[in-house]
Amino acid sequence: MLVDSAADANAAFLAYEKIRHRLPNARFPTQTKAVDSLAEISGQIDVYLLDAFGVLNVGESAIPGAPQRIRELQEMGKTVMVVSNAAGYPKSMLLKKYAGLGFGFSSDDVLTSREVLLAALENRPAVKRGLVATQAFPQEELENLNAVYLGEDPKDYDEVAEFLLIGAAEWTEARQSLLEAALISNPRPVLVGNPDIVAPRENGLSKEPGYFAHRLADATGVMPEFFGKPFANVFEMAFARLPTNLDYNRVVMVGDTLQTDILGGCHAGVKTALITDFGALKGLDAEDAVARSGIVPDFIMPAP
Repeated sequence: MLVDSAADANAAFLAYEKIRHRLPNARFPTQTKAVDSLAEISGQIDVYLLDAFGVLNVGESAIPGAPQRIRELQEMGKTVMVVSNAAGYPKSMLLKKYAGLGFGFSSDDVLTSREVLLAALENRPAVKRGLVATQAFPQEELENLNAVYLGEDPKDYDEVAEFLLIGAAEWTEARQSLLEAALISNPRPVLVGNPDIVAPRENGLSKEPGYFAHRLADATGVMPEFFGKPFANVFEMAFARLPTNLDYNRVVMVGDTLQTDILGGCHAGVKTALITDFGALKGLDAEDAVARSGIVPDFIMPAP
């Protein structure tokens, strides 16, 4: 499920703009400052909230220079936290991946939308759930859910009380059609652990759970509940790990996607920094994308 080229990056940008009415509103700075890297703003920032895909890595490869940059910030005493919509992965798998790419993150340094979703489920009735996720990955953190992986059997779609969209690597158009039909026949809650429409990979952009969730909303009228950027729930959980006297003016959300990372950071009341050369905007005119979206970051830089 990969797309590539600047044309496809523009199509992804337009897809995000099409669903802006389902995203939070925010106030934006009046202008953007172009800088070379995160090091250039270190005097203004104490806490760095980092997206992963397009900021630290592209697929399974580290962005050149990113491990060294993060290590330098950590050695300066900065708080560096990954805030990612990578709901499809258990945390142990992510930590192993980051370590292999040269990043030194502890468990508390990594927050994913998967954690936000699972925390929300603790306050919901324990019902049977239909799971859109990658069965090839470990079921770690999902083992206590009364859930069935959704495949080709329509009965599985009919017998669950709500649906969880966590990972889309194994999702197909046939399964999407089954889910749409099930929701039209019997509307039920749809909880989305990854609001991203796309994610940058080595060979292009992959379609993520948010892509399928918004299609469900358009086709069925069922409004999904989203967990992760740009929504407030993930930032609230991130802030809960930081000092209570946090100065939001010295916090920056760093990301590659205007409608998730930058919009979410602005909605949360922190500064934002847009990475242009490795993620969702690769191949596009970033300043033009900012102008078209109206989503204005505080800083813009080619790489972290």
